[in-house]
Amino acid sequence: MELSKNFQHNEAEQKWYAHWRDAGYFKSTPDDRPAYTIAMPPPNVTGVLHMGHALNNSVQDILIRRAKMNGYNACWVPGTDHASIATEAKVVGMLRDMGIDKKTLSRDAFLEHAWKWKEKYGGIILKQLEKLGCALDWDRTAFTMDDDYYAAVMRVFVELYEKGLIYRGVKMINWDPKAKTALSDEEVNYKQTNSKLYYVRYRIDGDKEEYITIATVRPETILGDTAVCVHPEDERYAHLAGKYCFVPLINRRIPIIFDEYIDKEFGTGALKVTPAHDINDYNLGLKHNLPVIDTLNDDGTMSAAAQLYVGQDRFAVRKAIVKDLQEAGNLVKEEEYSNQVGFSERTDVVIEPRLSMQWWCNMQELSKPALEAVMSDEVEFHPAKFKNTYRHWMSNIKDWCISRQLWWGHRIPAWYDSEGGLYVAHTAAEAHSKYMAAKPGLAAKEPVLRQDEDVLDTWFSSWLWPMEVFDWNRTPDNKELAYYYPTNTLVTAPEIIFFWVARMIMAGYEFMGKKPFDKVYFTGIVRDKQGRKMSKSLGNSPDLLQLIEDHGADAVRFSVMISSPAGNDLLFDEGQLEQGSFFCNKMWNAMKLVKGWEGRQQAGMDTANVAFAIEWMEARLAEVSAEVEELMKDFRLSEGLKTIYSLIWNDFCSWYLEWVKPGMDQPIAASTYQRTISIFERLLQLLHPYMPFVTEEIYHLLRERATGDDLIVQQLAAYTQPKAQTLKDGALLQELITAIRDTRNKNRLKPKDTIKLHIQTANESYYNGIQQILARQVNAEQVAYVSAPVQGSISIVVQTDKLYIEAAQANIDTSAQKEQMQKEIEYLQGFLVSIDKKLGNERFMANAKAEVIEAERKKQSDALAKIKTLEESLAQLGR
Repeated sequence: MELSKNFQHNEAEQKWYAHWRDAGYFKSTPDDRPAYTIAMPPPNVTGVLHMGHALNNSVQDILIRRAKMNGYNACWVPGTDHASIATEAKVVGMLRDMGIDKKTLSRDAFLEHAWKWKEKYGGIILKQLEKLGCALDWDRTAFTMDDDYYAAVMRVFVELYEKGLIYRGVKMINWDPKAKTALSDEEVNYKQTNSKLYYVRYRIDGDKEEYITIATVRPETILGDTAVCVHPEDERYAHLAGKYCFVPLINRRIPIIFDEYIDKEFGTGALKVTPAHDINDYNLGLKHNLPVIDTLNDDGTMSAAAQLYVGQDRFAVRKAIVKDLQEAGNLVKEEEYSNQVGFSERTDVVIEPRLSMQWWCNMQELSKPALEAVMSDEVEFHPAKFKNTYRHWMSNIKDWCISRQLWWGHRIPAWYDSEGGLYVAHTAAEAHSKYMAAKPGLAAKEPVLRQDEDVLDTWFSSWLWPMEVFDWNRTPDNKELAYYYPTNTLVTAPEIIFFWVARMIMAGYEFMGKKPFDKVYFTGIVRDKQGRKMSKSLGNSPDLLQLIEDHGADAVRFSVMISSPAGNDLLFDEGQLEQGSFFCNKMWNAMKLVKGWEGRQQAGMDTANVAFAIEWMEARLAEVSAEVEELMKDFRLSEGLKTIYSLIWNDFCSWYLEWVKPGMDQPIAASTYQRTISIFERLLQLLHPYMPFVTEEIYHLLRERATGDDLIVQQLAAYTQPKAQTLKDGALLQELITAIRDTRNKNRLKPKDTIKLHIQTANESYYNGIQQILARQVNAEQVAYVSAPVQGSISIVVQTDKLYIEAAQANIDTSAQKEQMQKEIEYLQGFLVSIDKKLGNERFMANAKAEVIEAERKKQSDALAKIKTLEESLAQLGR
């Protein structure tokens, strides 16, 4: 079989993903193995794969594939979220393109279009996850508006309502004028914005010459003012007690009120009060019994109550009213002002505080067990720093506005009769039964009830995700729920810690009586090289699917994982894609090199010349396997990849293969070849969760495989303790080879020039074991032991051994040798000072672990020994 020059990622990805899926490797059913479960954070049905998804899903896939290799029954549940606001916006846009206005449609007609849109576009992102190599159990694909899921949401609403935890009431809410719906506090992003502070004067009633001046950043809300407020201790305004003033332009007479809420130092110390458009003003209005005048329509235009600018957009009115105030003589001045402005997390428009009748969920009782679970580490956060963020929010939690003024979503299961009577029920039929029981005399006259028009906040359904994907509502005692729940790990972004993570924990304890997951791993945000969050609006987010097409899924996964420290943002650089591609091809070429030896195997050959190399490589493999296991437990996945990368690129490809490589056209011992193949397979297995396609492809090319012998299902071997001395000896061999090669280069010895190597050491037994490898690597035709310096040779020191290189072609420069040795001595002396200082520090000696102190002392003794050897060599060369 002729192998391609480089790894062909497109062919391998299509072939292996189809093979894994057809073989049923992604499927999971309960059995006698321990479960390892992840419920994928469901992406919006409106979504397409982006760099954040690449990071989040790569992490999950790594955890799932490694769990499978560790003997767990791994189950990764896929699915999508119906995304009320985003999807409705997409459907409205589609209808607009068709020349249809949503307002002209009935609810049912609109939903028919919405479902068609969902069926056509809603599964795109899941299909794209296949490109990334995600080992998802596709038979379990869930959707938050599946019939069974819908029923679960209705059940939860009814149960919480009957417990008194869901209620309906008028409160100040965040209003999105573009989506025309309420938002929860968590759906508002506050941005530092450059605004203007406008100073506007209101004429005092009874005195044509006296005015009171207020400062505002929202002059368009002046038309809804119902009072001006000052501090009771502000002497500037004490004489205005009991007086009134007039709202500019519309001359509404409003009272001047006094309240300690006012900050005397801000602006003029006088505050305009607009109860309909500010939460603090609303609270002042309640306290002082002020009327509420709502001057805004639901689309952000001025309402008839504003009297002026009716139907005009709020920001256009801001410009117009400033001009009109100036012409009327009411505008005193303008100042530049920087303030926090709330933007809709969904549509990125400026939100408006607005009084509105909405449905609310009381969070006080629900939050208590969820807070305790995280604080006690029953639910572990990784990194743990996010516990503080979680505690602060949960300790100051507000009631959750759960209703949305949309048509796409879970319609609120509440019905009204003609007299305003309210009936909360799972279904319309059940609501009608409640109505008939409550008002039997009216039932015959009014058989039809009116259902609430609103739908529920999307998060009100997705907080049930970990349990409802296992059919909690329909069959609460089913074996799958018992087996897979709680799930093991949630992988998500910290920005939805309140939207989703906290609420899932609440729902788990409320409805299942237990946590929804054991651990939460928070990924960072993918940023560009300038540190900016990747986004479509900035145009700094690459096309992920194109990156996969051009570089391969393995290279993409490598690029996001190699630079993704646990819980910290990562700076994505497309140069890392090249590093991933180079790594694939490095392994590909290593495979081709090893496969080239297959036909040169010879049984019964003496393997003494490579025995150490095999022993050392297997020790390194064991050492790194144990390191990676510990790193994975701590979710230090990036460090795990770096460790494996170094093991394969450096230890295996750059060192080991060179040490065991037979000479040109020379045979290789069959046992050496087979053990090399075995080592290569274990390396591929270690890397497979990170880079599944290239590892599976090379695994199958290394030797013939029986059906079912696929890397994805190979179990990781039990860890063995490597010999510390073997690892130390291997490091010394690398140091020796590097030092001798550097010396050859400095003395202008060509690779083909042979040398004689003389070694002055107290450890000849070590050199006997590595002598043949060392000789081949430095092109030494002779290796001998000496007890004194060799005249006319090049002298070098490695650890406490002295080496002398003889070469006819060498241009020996003893002054350069002496200069190099002197530099080494000076470096080591400086290093010793830092070690001595540490060991002389009483606090360090009292608090450090015994093994840490021992390690420092070892460094001290090694440095002293090396200095002694160097000084002896210098003396021999003649200072």
